[in-house]
Amino acid sequence: MKQLRLKVLTGLFLVAGILSWGAARLWDSIGTLPSVPIAAPIVLAVIAVVLTATALSLRARLKAQRERRPGAKGVEPLMAARAVVFGQASALVAALVAGMYGGTGVFLLGSLDVPARRDQALYAACSVAAGIAVIAAALFLERVCRLPEDDDENRAPAA
Repeated sequence: MKQLRLKVLTGLFLVAGILSWGAARLWDSIGTLPSVPIAAPIVLAVIAVVLTATALSLRARLKAQRERRPGAKGVEPLMAARAVVFGQASALVAALVAGMYGGTGVFLLGSLDVPARRDQALYAACSVAAGIAVIAAALFLERVCRLPEDDDENRAPAA
């Protein structure tokens, strides 16, 4: 399984933001801009909390297993792999969604004097912050579940 790269996530965020900004400009010139749902930052924040809780739980279980504590409950490799895949998928989607709302928010910065647009810009900013929290939690989860590196260079060749 390949590790998430921050460059890829940043690229997705920027491309989605630029496309969203352009689409918001176009949509606003044609008619009314769709609103940013208030549920967007809430859902992203819940995903970030679930990823963080999973990472903390797995970290504690792996630590207990490494220290060979009596009664320590081990971690199934398949469960850890599923958690990492969930984290990676969440990070990729969060980068796209945060970029989309970021681009819309940048467009809305031009009309903060309108109360409805100001609220939409606030919801967009909260969505971007929650998306960044999802990405951070996913990277933390991935780091917790990483296997230790082999020291093949330091070992003597087998006879």
